Amino acid sequence: MSREIDEVKYEVAMATRILSHMGLSTGVTAALGHVSMRVPNQPDKFVVKGRGYAIDALEEMQYYDMIVCDLEGYKIDGPARSTQCSEVKIHSCIYKTRPDVQSVVHVHPRNVVLMTVLGEPIKPMAQEGASMVQAQPHPLYPHTKTVWSDEEGMELAGTLGGHKFALMQGHGATMTGKDPQDSVVSMLQLEEQARMNYWALVAKGSDHPFIPDALVNEISDRPSQDSHPHFKELMRSIGGNPPRDGVWNSYKKKVSVGMVAP
Repeated sequence: MSREIDEVKYEVAMATRILSHMGLSTGVTAALGHVSMRVPNQPDKFVVKGRGYAIDALEEMQYYDMIVCDLEGYKIDGPARSTQCSEVKIHSCIYKTRPDVQSVVHVHPRNVVLMTVLGEPIKPMAQEGASMVQAQPHPLYPHTKTVWSDEEGMELAGTLGGHKFALMQGHGATMTGKDPQDSVVSMLQLEEQARMNYWALVAKGSDHPFIPDALVNEISDRPSQDSHPHFKELMRSIGGNPPRDGVWNSYKKKVSVGMVAP
C-alpha cells in the first residue's frame, strides 16, 4: 500500500477517535460507528474502520487497524484477522452512487435515534447546523436492522439521494461530506439539533417553536465577512479569511495522544 493510503488511514483513524471523544460512540455504543474516506488518487477505493480487533472501541483505533475496501465493499488491505465493518455497504453503495462524496459517517447518536423513533422532525433550533436541517422532511431509511447486503445498501443510498444525510429509524444517521472533518462535524451538528429538539419536545410538545425559514436563510444569505469595512483591509493584509479549522485541530490534538504515526 502507498504512503498516501497510510496517510488516509491515519486521518480516518483520527476522525474515528473523535466520534468517541465527542460522545457519539461511548458506553454501550463504544464499538458502533464508522468514518470512511475515499482515497484521493484512487477513487475506487476507500478506508474505513473494521471489526474483529482484540480491543474494539473507536477510541482505541490506530491507522494500522483501518481497512481498505473497493466500491463493492470487498476488503483489499488491513490487519489479517480483521474484517470490514459490518455495514460496509453503507459506504460502498454511497460512494458508487455519489461520486461527489469523499467521506461517509454512520453512527448511532442517541438524540437522533430518539427523534426517529418518536416520529418527530428535527427542526432548526440553534445556529449550528440550522441550514442543514432546514428542509423538511429529512430522508428516512425506515429500518432499524443492520445494513449488510448490497440490496440494503443501495436502498439506503437511494433514500439518501442527493441529500447530505439520511436518518435511520431507531438506528441513527448516515452523513456525507467533502472530507472526514466535514462529515464528522456535520454529524455532531445534527445530534446537537436533535438534542435541542428533544428538549423542546419535552418542554412544549410537538408544536414547539423553532427557528423560522426567514431567520435560517439570513445565515447563508449574508455577504462574506471580508466585505465589511472593519474586516476588509485586515483580511487583505493577511491574505484572506483565516482558516476556521481550529476546533477540529483541537479535537485532533486531544485524540492523537497514544496514536502511532504511519
